[in-house]
Amino acid sequence: MNVYDLWVMRLSNSYAWRCNRQNFLDLYNGRIGHRHLEVGPGSGWLLANADLPAEVDLTLSDLSPNSLKHTASRLQIPTTLIEQDVLEPFAENVEAFDSISLNYVLHCLPGDWSTKAAAFDNLAEKLKPGGVLFGSTVIGVDQRYTLFGKALMTAYNKIGAFGNWHDDLPGLEKALNSRFEHVKVDMIGNVALFVAEDPRATPRS
Repeated sequence: MNVYDLWVMRLSNSYAWRCNRQNFLDLYNGRIGHRHLEVGPGSGWLLANADLPAEVDLTLSDLSPNSLKHTASRLQIPTTLIEQDVLEPFAENVEAFDSISLNYVLHCLPGDWSTKAAAFDNLAEKLKPGGVLFGSTVIGVDQRYTLFGKALMTAYNKIGAFGNWHDDLPGLEKALNSRFEHVKVDMIGNVALFVAEDPRATPRS
């Protein structure tokens, strides 16, 4: 996972997507609630370096058991692990969260916003009233990439690590706005950083 920290958090963010890791820490700090769900924790670098609340009630969710175990071990705090596909509804016995983060997950999912938006439906159902969903994704449409970024986009989509050739910024904003009362999306480089608050009672497509 040290390779992940170097390749993704340092090199790819700064030189491929032009959005350095401090932007992600700024997104996290001040938004992580007492009961927090981290979807797709990666190597756990962000949680290990973000300002976590005292006695945070932390849950990690991912399809990869290795990622879950590594992040839990890295943080060395009590953590609940859920091996889960974010495109599938969470179990009814999973209690709602004050905050949920979805960092660098959407661009890895297959399909376009019509299918990926199921993640927002599933997460909105597990967010408390007044809660906040925040995260980021590499946008694939109408972007000017560095040579490094273009090479990574092509390679990652070809091997299936990414599935974001059809991910446009207006589509992301529409998917969020139809499910949350308050939405803010900022583009830094090729990365959309989003914050969505107050899930609507009935998500709309």
